[in-house]
Amino acid sequence: MNLYKSFSVFAVALCISSVLISTTCPAIADSALQSGVNLSVPVNNNEWKNDLRSKFLNNESVIMEINIRSFNALDVDGDGFINEALGEERGTFINAVNRLDELKNLGVNTLHVLPITPVGKLKALGTAGSLYAAAGFDSLNSDLMDSNAKLTLEEQAKFFIDEAHKRNIRIIVDVPACASYDLYLQRPDLFVSNPSGEPVIPSDWTDVRLLATGDENKIDSNVYSLYKDFVKLMMGLGVDGIRADVAHCKTMLFWKELIAYSRQKDPEFLWLAESSEIWHDAISPQAVFTPYDKLLEAGFDGYYGSFFSLKDWENSKELYKNFSGNFTDLKRFNEKKSLIGSFTTHDEVSPILLKGSQLSDMIIWLSATLPLNSYFVDGFQTGDDYTYRKGNKLAPVSNTDDDIYFTHNGKIDIFNFSRKPGGDNINLRNDFLLANDVKKSLLPVLNSGTFTPLKTGNQKVFAYTFVHNKKRVITIGNLDFNNSAKATVRIPKYSQRYNILPIKISNMPEIRKDKVSLNLAPGEIVVLIVHELL
Repeated sequence: MNLYKSFSVFAVALCISSVLISTTCPAIADSALQSGVNLSVPVNNNEWKNDLRSKFLNNESVIMEINIRSFNALDVDGDGFINEALGEERGTFINAVNRLDELKNLGVNTLHVLPITPVGKLKALGTAGSLYAAAGFDSLNSDLMDSNAKLTLEEQAKFFIDEAHKRNIRIIVDVPACASYDLYLQRPDLFVSNPSGEPVIPSDWTDVRLLATGDENKIDSNVYSLYKDFVKLMMGLGVDGIRADVAHCKTMLFWKELIAYSRQKDPEFLWLAESSEIWHDAISPQAVFTPYDKLLEAGFDGYYGSFFSLKDWENSKELYKNFSGNFTDLKRFNEKKSLIGSFTTHDEVSPILLKGSQLSDMIIWLSATLPLNSYFVDGFQTGDDYTYRKGNKLAPVSNTDDDIYFTHNGKIDIFNFSRKPGGDNINLRNDFLLANDVKKSLLPVLNSGTFTPLKTGNQKVFAYTFVHNKKRVITIGNLDFNNSAKATVRIPKYSQRYNILPIKISNMPEIRKDKVSLNLAPGEIVVLIVHELL
């Protein structure tokens, strides 16, 4: 019991320190932005050496998805969008640097940067155009340039990447799966046509057209050259890896050759596939479909899984099936593979809108207690609901042929020059920091242990454990976000030599012999460390 008390004091101390960080970081960043003075940059005398692939395969990555276009934007009137005529500022590579310390202090060590390629302006969605409507693959989006900086656009991008590296933050850049109507008009030879000779619109993505990538016998050399140019550009800037948008719409052969090309230059260059084991359909009848396991065989280091289905799971059996299935599948490959905790992405509605902050908190601690790479969207850490006051209303000005602030309600905006993501939930921010720190100490247990479901006596309550040597972690959660739940969890092979240390808990559980009994609040998640005394 003394150990329990001492650990509780330690946990409280961590929480207090995280509150201090939570309250000071935003103020410093805002002050720096308004004054035009950059935050102090950590000294790093060593040349950066990419280690992202190794970190990822060891489940050490804590990834934050960011949109440079809004990452550190300044929205003065609070309408959700940037009007530079009012003195407001869009996000750029230069002002993005002022938020890097904030993320580093929260435990983030990798950024997934949404597409930075030029954006199409014709048949567009939103007043700036979708980030995924690529108008080219061998240059950068000029919208991300600070016109006051005495650097070229590429130099500004490299400056941002170098500053991230100085803070030990790695960079993954997104490559779009399709291309804009603008590029189709310039290079129709790059695209698939329907029987009527018109370019194919994949799925319901009206602002893009389907690229022709060939088949498993022959790659379309023109499209392959586009992507090879993109890889060259990214590696030249110092990027550490690539996330492939809708990776299944290109063949295994296409990816195998492209990944091999990058690995010749940098064996640590990471490839992350947007793919899931539950996706089985092509984005168009004219498109190819390559399942996730074939993408991994082609050389991808990881994929998304289907953790985004968490919001729909109604009982513990669904959760167990998903988790154990993903972790078992990874062991089938000759080369080591991993995946991200894709509980929430830019394609998902904010957890706050779906089931309140309890779902966000559950995502934080699931990410910390599973053998995967933690993954979050900018704004998640403080409870952003991604609502924009003038969303889907007429805009006073537009950079495209769309004069509407087109947005997907509840999802981070990728169509306009929009506000900086954020929120005011300090409790989430504190848990985010604490969980990222806790995971570092749990990784040996998670990586070497085996996912083992535990009986709870309640189908709405899940419990699982990982065990390694004399240490185990137990995670217990209530999938009912409306009602409290009681559960009793038996600790396997328990003896008096064990100590139970709560990491994440709201009320003291009842502990008798080898059983832990809890009253869980709606959506509550509990994390316990069980350690055998020497």
